[in-house]
Amino acid sequence: MQKTEQPVLRDIVLIGGGHSHVGVLKRFAMNPTPGVRLTLICRDSHTPYSGMLPGYVAGHYTYDDVHIDLSRLAEYAGARLYRDEAINIDRASKKVLCRNRPAVPYDLLSINIGSAPRVNDVPGASEHAVPVKPIHGFNARWLSLLARLETHDGPMSVAVVGAGAGGVELTLAMQYRLRKELAARGRDPGQLSFHLFDAEPKLLPTHNEKVRSRFEHTLRARGVHLHLGSPVTEVAANHLLTESGDSFVIDEVLWVTRAAGPEWLKSTGLALDEGGFIRVRETLQTETDEDIFAAGDIANVIGHPREKAGVFAVRQGPPLADNLHRVATGKKPAPFVPQKKWLQLISTGDKYAIASRGDKSISGRLVWRWKDWIDRRFMARFNNLPDMSENTALPDTSAAQNPEEASQAISAVAMRCGGCGAKVGSTVLSRALGELRPIERDDILIGLHAPDDAAVLRVPPGKAVVHTVDFFRAFIDDPYIFGRVAANHSLGDVFAMGAEAQSATAVATVPYGIESKVEDVVYQMMLGAVEVLNEAGCALVGGHTGEGRELALGFAVNGLIDPDKVMSKGGLKAGDVLILTKPIGTGTLFAAHAKLKARGRWIDSALSSMMQSNKKAAECLSRFGSRACTDVTGFGLLGHLVEMTRPSGVDAELSLSAIPVLPGAEETAAAGILSSLQPANIRLRRGIRNQDEWVDNPRYPLIFDPQTAGGLLASIPADKADACVAELKSLGYGETAVIGRVLPQGEAIEPIVLKA
Repeated sequence: MQKTEQPVLRDIVLIGGGHSHVGVLKRFAMNPTPGVRLTLICRDSHTPYSGMLPGYVAGHYTYDDVHIDLSRLAEYAGARLYRDEAINIDRASKKVLCRNRPAVPYDLLSINIGSAPRVNDVPGASEHAVPVKPIHGFNARWLSLLARLETHDGPMSVAVVGAGAGGVELTLAMQYRLRKELAARGRDPGQLSFHLFDAEPKLLPTHNEKVRSRFEHTLRARGVHLHLGSPVTEVAANHLLTESGDSFVIDEVLWVTRAAGPEWLKSTGLALDEGGFIRVRETLQTETDEDIFAAGDIANVIGHPREKAGVFAVRQGPPLADNLHRVATGKKPAPFVPQKKWLQLISTGDKYAIASRGDKSISGRLVWRWKDWIDRRFMARFNNLPDMSENTALPDTSAAQNPEEASQAISAVAMRCGGCGAKVGSTVLSRALGELRPIERDDILIGLHAPDDAAVLRVPPGKAVVHTVDFFRAFIDDPYIFGRVAANHSLGDVFAMGAEAQSATAVATVPYGIESKVEDVVYQMMLGAVEVLNEAGCALVGGHTGEGRELALGFAVNGLIDPDKVMSKGGLKAGDVLILTKPIGTGTLFAAHAKLKARGRWIDSALSSMMQSNKKAAECLSRFGSRACTDVTGFGLLGHLVEMTRPSGVDAELSLSAIPVLPGAEETAAAGILSSLQPANIRLRRGIRNQDEWVDNPRYPLIFDPQTAGGLLASIPADKADACVAELKSLGYGETAVIGRVLPQGEAIEPIVLKA
């Protein structure tokens, strides 16, 4: 990951993880621009390479073979990955509006979101057809279709609407794979039929006659029914109609017709063509706004119309990166003209391919092997990332756009004051926090709604106060998500005691920099935190924000509890069972993330777990009679269990195979990638009575793995365990499991017994 002491002067925001933007990330990783920060906004952590999609469908490639891991690539490039979807652009304030997070400011913006078939043009198509793009939606339906083969009995009919290169290649790939699956199950592949529809009278209208002839021969030889020159006019459940009046019984309809840009682009004010694609100049800057670029399928280069093909998106990556660099550093962008002729390689599903360029073509199995070599080499550029040392470049103000900004940049890296001189400025704080809306409570007498030197709280009669504090450095380059996780983690101790969260006081450090950038980081982080606190009914009543080298956040949290209903660590009773409400593995996964060794989807799963509140779980455990509970955090599962057994005067048996584990955690732990806190936690192995039997078990290292915002570990009377687990799962804690039982205290000093 690229690290630098350089303050951020320019924010380049990339919308979408398409072929052009992966090229931008790689280019900036290899040649970072001082003072320029990249942020990628993308809903998916894994972006598919369209050239290998048919091979994936045909079964020649795995999911990971055909996907670029954006999480790893962004980490490698020192870019922030915001896992969300852009829904609009506020060009006046220069912000990207997102579906599930606060708006993201930009200085320069680039759009590479691809396109999607126009399913709304045909009645019923949006409800009953599967658009191939965006590919993540198609993949889910494709896997569903494969699963249905296992139970489907009788004929199955599949229709592909669109007989361009994408439709033809997909038809042959699906037919090859599905027939092979049926044969493997001892069923008749002849029960499967394929239909290919298009309004055009010819296949592959943009290809030469020789290529069209070869594919028509291949399709007919394989029994694919061609319906050309008669457009589909309606799609309904299990059938479709054409303009000629024919009706076809169809089990699955896939849509690969002419694509269009998303609807939200129309409200941006950017100039679009008739298909809804962004009009851009040869510099890849939009016709309307020089601070906004576009590339790939979503872009229409004025004066150079080209087919929507992945080759153009790939070729536009380097010039797009270069022009973003030039404009960010105050230089003039350079023109880029796409080639008029390009190599096209189309496979037939069975490791045979046809290559064409202009009016020339060749075909054969060697062509498929050539295509396979080209595709794998392309993917290796983005998935096989070389080690790179940290960038410790001296401060560089070349990206500053005016003397005031350059002065702020120099100030940001100059000798920083200590004491109260290290506080974030009041103007920056007031602007950043001014939009936050923490909840108000009647028992908060003085808080943020009437700020003073300190908050004043009321403790209701019959209640006791629970007080806890947590603080840690950011582990992910998304301040909004970090804020949510930090607040959730800090609330965990209060919920584990069975208390109601009352108030929270924040303590944060923010990397120094120019005011506008610091302001946005504080706002994003604190908005995420306040959303979580509000959901928990906890009022943010104050805090302190200072400067530091790294982003960090913590909270001192007050809670209220009935003294007779405390769930303490010392309440374990022999005969109870042990329940864990969330999977473990965050420590090893984020250690691997920092080393570029974790898959993006593993990090997605970990973040989803870390952002899940323990509030409902604690309430459920209390209803089922739990009197011993703790949240699993820094000391790991074993450390927190030992903390429970000793004051309770009991032993415990822990089942390694029953412990829920986050996806990828076993793999990263087996690779020896562990948290920096792991060695300290491993010292607790002296609490295990029979550790020598289990040290080689792949799950053994994970019981020492420190957790951030982990789940609750609690004891429940054995006769209530099944009902408690069922209710916890219904509340959304889907990985909840009984992981062991509480034993009477034995004579041995070690209180923990492991079993398979």
